[in-house]
Amino acid sequence: MAFFALASPVLAGDDMLIYSGYTNFVYGTMNYNNGWQDWGWVPHYVTNSPNFYGTNCMVFAASSSWQAWHLEHDPIDTTIYTNLTLWLNGGSKGGQAVGVQAEAGSTWGTTIYVKASTNVWQQFTFSLASLGVGKGTNLAGIEIWNNSTLQSNFYIAGITLIAAPTPAIVHVSVNATNPVRTVDPRVFGINTAAWDGYLDTPSTISVLTNVNNQALRWPGGSWGDIYFMTNENSNAKTANFIHVATNTHAQVYFIVNYGSGSTNQAADWVRFCNITNHCSFKYWEVGNENYGASWEEDINTNMAYFGQEVAHDPWTYAMRFKDYYNAMKAADPTIKIGAVAVPDEVSYTNNMNHPAINPVTGTTNYGWTAVMLNTMSTNGVTPDFLIEHNYAPGDGDTYNLLWTKTWVSDAASLRQIANDYLGSTVATNIELVDTEFGPEGDKQWISLVGGLFAADAVGKILQTEFNAFLWWDLRNSQGAVANSDNALYGWRTNSSGSIITDEGCVNGNVVPPNSSCYPSYYCMKLMQYFARGGDTVVTVTNDYQLLGTYAVRRTNGSLTMLVVNKSSYASLNTAINLAGYVPFSNATVYSYGIPQDDAALTGIGSPDIAQTSSPVAGTSFNYVFAPYSATVLSLTPAAPSLAVLASAQTAPSQFVFQLQGLAGVPYVIQMSTNLISTNWIAISTNTPASGTVNLTNTMSSSAQFYRAVWCP
Repeated sequence: MAFFALASPVLAGDDMLIYSGYTNFVYGTMNYNNGWQDWGWVPHYVTNSPNFYGTNCMVFAASSSWQAWHLEHDPIDTTIYTNLTLWLNGGSKGGQAVGVQAEAGSTWGTTIYVKASTNVWQQFTFSLASLGVGKGTNLAGIEIWNNSTLQSNFYIAGITLIAAPTPAIVHVSVNATNPVRTVDPRVFGINTAAWDGYLDTPSTISVLTNVNNQALRWPGGSWGDIYFMTNENSNAKTANFIHVATNTHAQVYFIVNYGSGSTNQAADWVRFCNITNHCSFKYWEVGNENYGASWEEDINTNMAYFGQEVAHDPWTYAMRFKDYYNAMKAADPTIKIGAVAVPDEVSYTNNMNHPAINPVTGTTNYGWTAVMLNTMSTNGVTPDFLIEHNYAPGDGDTYNLLWTKTWVSDAASLRQIANDYLGSTVATNIELVDTEFGPEGDKQWISLVGGLFAADAVGKILQTEFNAFLWWDLRNSQGAVANSDNALYGWRTNSSGSIITDEGCVNGNVVPPNSSCYPSYYCMKLMQYFARGGDTVVTVTNDYQLLGTYAVRRTNGSLTMLVVNKSSYASLNTAINLAGYVPFSNATVYSYGIPQDDAALTGIGSPDIAQTSSPVAGTSFNYVFAPYSATVLSLTPAAPSLAVLASAQTAPSQFVFQLQGLAGVPYVIQMSTNLISTNWIAISTNTPASGTVNLTNTMSSSAQFYRAVWCP
């Protein structure tokens, strides 16, 4: 442990502010940063005397011995942090013994004491290792203590987790011959909503076409449980949605009203779309977040099931789901019907009347997914897919950018629960989808961080078995943030200067590129250069947590990498090694980051995706990724070669040669009778499974020349 004094409390690197001293007096609130919450039980309040380098500080006003100011947070991975720092001022008396303690999970470490100086601000630095929370995954709390003796007031400011220095080189390894999964086109989707008055307009078609959108959802989150086809009192009607979906060739997720609707209405909606209008909408969701007692409409308390119905009850949902399933399948047997789920067995225990015993573990559970699947199993119905929604908590920019890893564990958990309750033979036919995701919290939805979150989340979802992934949402509405966290990145304000947020990816009836298209829009647009349906995800590893790296083999044989730099300040120098792929000497680079976001602010430059090129030195090369950026490197295969197989020449009228290229890459064999001529005739297209293929051509009396070219 060490302490030292600085001239000013300047943050460096990717440090995480916990308490910065900023106070929003307009709203009468004290700001805690990055999702930290004040659980402190010692009397404390804000003051600007003593002033902390132009900001306020916290007064620790103990009323008895052994009191603490308790700060709490969702579990933090401290791998990228090394130290905790805070500033202390003992006021006119000084000499107070101040203790600092940290919590790993629910276990508190040793308290370390320091002394506050008289009328001087000093910064004290504690290694996270000494506090017992170094390189862990569950830093959950910090306490600042008064000791066993009642002491005079002292002052606290600038509480911060200090990030470790960025590595000089980040090592990235791509194995182009190790497949993870095939890309499903539904991974590139967006929610739409009935409140969107601009939905059925040319600008919407332009927005969706520009991002090459592949999936849409309707009629909009919780509106799905209050919306009726027979009384569409909304800005956009189902007919408007049908027009947009069919004109953009999107696959569709359609929410039928479970919360306040009926099975007959659901079946009517299927018939309206698929029979009357021939839409072939395949995916139908029974309700939306029906576990949410505090926000989702649910009036299912009728007497159909012996008076056991409870609103937001998984047993009731499972019983009624069978009725929805049968009625909707009768209307169109080709559709798929999904059930709402959460990725654990204990969350949303809304009713204790129907315990679910896990057939594999023997545990008794009352959570939504456990009871729902257990009831479905005994009731003889199996959903075609399970629906998850996942929003990052409002816990700061870095926390959100690292949140994307939760989809890997969510997929594994949902699959295990389905296997346990339904049996793996049945469960294997159940698809997993995520039809709502977003960054949540403050200005992040429309900041550059929100865009990077969208890009990284797509990369991460492709490491799982989730087959659909839909951003929330296309258009929502701007709203002022009453008490914005001053530690967050972002600049968007309204006409009165208030920080704004917006759950949409565009604002208003705009045609891109436009400053009213948020970073999430541009980062979704970037994804078409990275991957689309039918491509093959391959494995990528790297050794730095703030760099997201993903790769796919495109169906045309090219290799693309998506790289997201989650550091707010550091350009990350990477050493990239490719296994199983030899690239051409030049890469096309598509990028979106700070320069484009700044262009939207200033009007200088383009807010759209930048396209450049970069030299590639074989299978090992270096590339520097700018801070807060999403980049796609598009690598094309090196030129193939043709080799004469002398030993295989068996007849003078035949010519045997070998195509030598990359496995899985399509090549065209071309022939000409004159090297001067530009008239080369394609004679065959070959995609060698192992990188080589032997070919035999019949010779004529004239000269024949052959070459192989990549077929993009």
